[in-house]
Amino acid sequence: MSVFRGNSRPGKPATGADPGRPARTARPAKPFASSKSLASGKPFAGGKSSSEGKSSLGGKSLGGGKSLGGGKSLGGGKSSGSARPVRGVAAIPAKAEQKAEATAALATGVQTLTVTADEADMRLDRFLTARFPQLPFTHIQRIVRKGELRVDGKRVKPNDRLLAGQAVRVPPLKIEERAPAPRSMRHGGDDLAFLKSVTLYEDKDVLVLNKPMGLAVQGGSGTTRHVDGMLEAMRDADGQKPRLVHRLDKDTAGCLVIAKTRFAATALAKSFRSRSARKVYWALVAGVPRVKQGRISTFLAREEAADGDARMAVAQHGDDGASHAVTYYALVDNVAQKLAWLSLKPVTGRTHQLRAHTAHIGHPIVGDPKYFNVENWELPGGIQKKLHLLARRIVIPHPRTGRPIDITAPLPPHMQQSWNLLGFDAARFDPIVEAPDE
Repeated sequence: MSVFRGNSRPGKPATGADPGRPARTARPAKPFASSKSLASGKPFAGGKSSSEGKSSLGGKSLGGGKSLGGGKSLGGGKSSGSARPVRGVAAIPAKAEQKAEATAALATGVQTLTVTADEADMRLDRFLTARFPQLPFTHIQRIVRKGELRVDGKRVKPNDRLLAGQAVRVPPLKIEERAPAPRSMRHGGDDLAFLKSVTLYEDKDVLVLNKPMGLAVQGGSGTTRHVDGMLEAMRDADGQKPRLVHRLDKDTAGCLVIAKTRFAATALAKSFRSRSARKVYWALVAGVPRVKQGRISTFLAREEAADGDARMAVAQHGDDGASHAVTYYALVDNVAQKLAWLSLKPVTGRTHQLRAHTAHIGHPIVGDPKYFNVENWELPGGIQKKLHLLARRIVIPHPRTGRPIDITAPLPPHMQQSWNLLGFDAARFDPIVEAPDE
């Protein structure tokens, strides 16, 4: 574990922090500094201040961009309109024509679909889900696995990514018509109102939610209420439903980015894969790290527990399923040697990465049922036994303008209660902004 050294300024408030209420606007904040890795052992320095109006993402700060509260959408970029034909590829049919052709083909048998420019770089299974929303995902996986579906005449895998202009051969599909959903379900009932109530930022392409602790992002065994299901209430006239572009654990609260269009989904997914997105998490952990600021670098692999509950464990390079994971952390404040407020900056995005990494250095997150491993440790009175982990802030390039969207989420109620009890000030300077990006 290596160390980065930032300028600890406990008296300076963190720009954009709002401890009491959701951040409704995307306002400029202190940018994440960009600097060389500290492998050389030199102290970290060199990030430009926000007063210069630049972000580490390379674009100008949002400045005049307004969120929902102001009634204006972000950016000034023009809509992409209809997709332009790719050079050397036949003109691509409009969405209405695509839908009509797809529907007709269901009854006639084999069909060949052309990948549009907006669909470029989509996973094959996501492409089929978008084209055939009524087709069960398990059926898509099956026809791909059996080789019944071909791309440019070749067998493919469900997670293979497509290129504009490629020909996707789809075998005959038998799709059962679903019974019309009740109005309360079809329009989301209270789902739409709920999504609006937790919206931190929205424009025509991007939606950022303040996901509550305890709400799942996707469905699973025994999970019927989740964000992905609620997004059905936002399906537009063309049948497009907002798409998830990253994940948060069920018990992690905070910033969750949603793509409202296919174009935005492709661009945002690229930003996450290329690590152009900058994320900051806050956590309350047991004990106080001896090294106040550092870098955690391990390999993580899925491990089946005795009770059948899977968790991530530190592994060795070359182990089956092991992936490299890197996290920067910084101590913001602490109470004696009992509890510490850590700010965390994940460079990679592995499953349970922050929870596994904090446990690995001997300071697991308070309320974590999977990774809390400190023996004879008693929860201080007044602190709820819930996961104290918040996706505090995200900065990501806007899919159309390239300008950074910088969003901050407030502390969830159980963490706000703990902060009040421990005397932590959410406006305190957060040294993690000076951590390197790799």
